[in-house]
Amino acid sequence: MLLLGKKLGMTRIFNEEGVSLPVTVLEVGPCIVTQVRTADKDGYSAVQVGWGDAKPRRSTMAVIGHDSKAGSGPKKFHREFLVAADKAAEYTLGQELNVSALEGSRYVDVTATSKGKGFQGAMKRHNFKGLCASHGTERKHRSPGSIASYATNRGFSGKLKKGKKMPGHMGAERVTIRSLDVIKLDTAQNLVLVKGPVPGANEGFVMVRPASRVNRSKAKKIADAAKK
Repeated sequence: MLLLGKKLGMTRIFNEEGVSLPVTVLEVGPCIVTQVRTADKDGYSAVQVGWGDAKPRRSTMAVIGHDSKAGSGPKKFHREFLVAADKAAEYTLGQELNVSALEGSRYVDVTATSKGKGFQGAMKRHNFKGLCASHGTERKHRSPGSIASYATNRGFSGKLKKGKKMPGHMGAERVTIRSLDVIKLDTAQNLVLVKGPVPGANEGFVMVRPASRVNRSKAKKIADAAKK
């Protein structure tokens, strides 16, 4: 299951023990099921959801016609998530998905686009330490250093190896933060509070789904809670 929404910002709340927790507030849903794909018709089973009302004059006729089949106005964002063939029947065209679908999920994966930082040097982009501040180094302190010996894997030609850490465009990438703790769900206002930071700027588009996998410590917490 996948829910769409936006990042509102960060704040802090206090738990029952009085510990201050940094949380990111996400406004998630309500999302509308705009299409249900089946293996017979489309070759795979998936559910497409839309979120965010768009003005018809800022949308396209294709999107307006597509979303109208679900009884909805045009949406800004559409995304799909794969489901098993037997699970696709649980979703219907025009169905509303909201924060209540995350009840029972202790951890979620959040996907967003990180902040763009433009063209950056190797020190900022790859955390290089830079050159020495002495021994004749002159106006080259933030240089990545020599790269001439890093040719292709065979050691010939003047090309660099693929993946060589160089200056270049930084940020504005799709980033997924896994297994964020769900601190609080507010179904009345469609809010999800997760512990820690989430990529992107405030008001940025985010995708939230129940965690696909967790580390050992969190898996142990889930197992212990199930025993109680």
